[in-house]
Amino acid sequence: MTQQYLVGELSFRLALLQDVADPPAADRFASLRREVEAALPDALGPAVARAIRLVDECCWDSVRRGDVTAFDALAAWSAELHEFASCARLLDQEARK
Repeated sequence: MTQQYLVGELSFRLALLQDVADPPAADRFASLRREVEAALPDALGPAVARAIRLVDECCWDSVRRGDVTAFDALAAWSAELHEFASCARLLDQEARK
């Protein structure tokens, strides 16, 4: 996969998470998305790790609020992000650091 493809796909998934997150988390996803779009290829692994941590926080927050709809949407996109990152070996890249 080309680096541009990886950046584009990661940015797309962050945008989807941004759309389903509550406003404070949406701002954090937007910020991370901007960082990804301007990042060097070596920075994608750490960015994915941060995105996974952020979506995990959002999922737990939705559970605390009892918001099943938000949890369902976030969990689905979290799985999509994890699968993409794993297939693109971005998680392996982060584990090596």
